[in-house]
Amino acid sequence: MSLPPDQMLPAKPKISPEERQRRDADRLAMIRLKMAIGRELDERGITTLAEIGAALGMPPAEVTKLLTQKQWREGA
Repeated sequence: MSLPPDQMLPAKPKISPEERQRRDADRLAMIRLKMAIGRELDERGITTLAEIGAALGMPPAEVTKLLTQKQWREGA
């Protein structure tokens, strides 16, 4: 189904190479942080959500949200 020309959605703006590089660096840093936290918890034998929550000072429901969200955001 195609829309008439006057109802077409605007083209998605392309991001600059600098912005792409910044986003990639942020994503890489987030992945490294998650891996470091996971390794440290594993080394300490902390595996259940309740144990992880206690170690991080968070309720298990928040730990689940943190571990399953695709991207970490400041303040989220």
